[in-house]
Amino acid sequence: MPGSRRSQRQRAVSELRAQGRYGPELRDVLPAFAGLGLSVLVPVLLLVWLYRALGVGGLVLGVVLLAAAGAAGLRMRRSVARRRRGHYTAAELARLDDHGLAVAAARMLRRDGWRVTDLSQRGRPRLYACDNGGRELDVAFRPVATADEDEGAHGPAALREAGRPGVDRFIRVVVHRGAFSRADVLWASRQGGVHLLDGHQLQRWADGHPLNSLGLPPQAR
Repeated sequence: MPGSRRSQRQRAVSELRAQGRYGPELRDVLPAFAGLGLSVLVPVLLLVWLYRALGVGGLVLGVVLLAAAGAAGLRMRRSVARRRRGHYTAAELARLDDHGLAVAAARMLRRDGWRVTDLSQRGRPRLYACDNGGRELDVAFRPVATADEDEGAHGPAALREAGRPGVDRFIRVVVHRGAFSRADVLWASRQGGVHLLDGHQLQRWADGHPLNSLGLPPQAR
């Protein structure tokens, strides 16, 4: 014998929830509603307080302040969304530390259609990436701290960490916010399958140029 309409409805709701199709419950949307209410209530209370304290001039001042705060918040949200899509300005790149540079590179790779895995260990950033064509990247980073130092001071020693002897299927990419020395370039040219991405190319990549357009070598055979 079928149950009451209420029990039938409860069973239907339970089935929909189990399938993930019922939608959010009140406890799921309550924080968002509370935040929306505060975002409306606080400006109103501020305007009332300014009007009572300073009269019409205070009301005008409050409107101007709220408009400026809203514009600044909108610009900030747009900047955050742009960076998440893998686009960075020169000033934003300059403020990044080693970890931040790796995060930016991962976002830019995903923007270009690569699938990225973070292989960083012990504070040393490193990325693995592959595309639909079967290419695989081993992405290492020259420390940000060396970007403003003499480009010939370190030589190729730090770059040797990017190589994986005997593993030829990887295209090894070394990202540096500064300039590589002549010794670095000579070392990379002798290795095969190594691409040095200096500060100029990094900025072009951050501007939206695909990594493939920046001289990325073909898949090693």
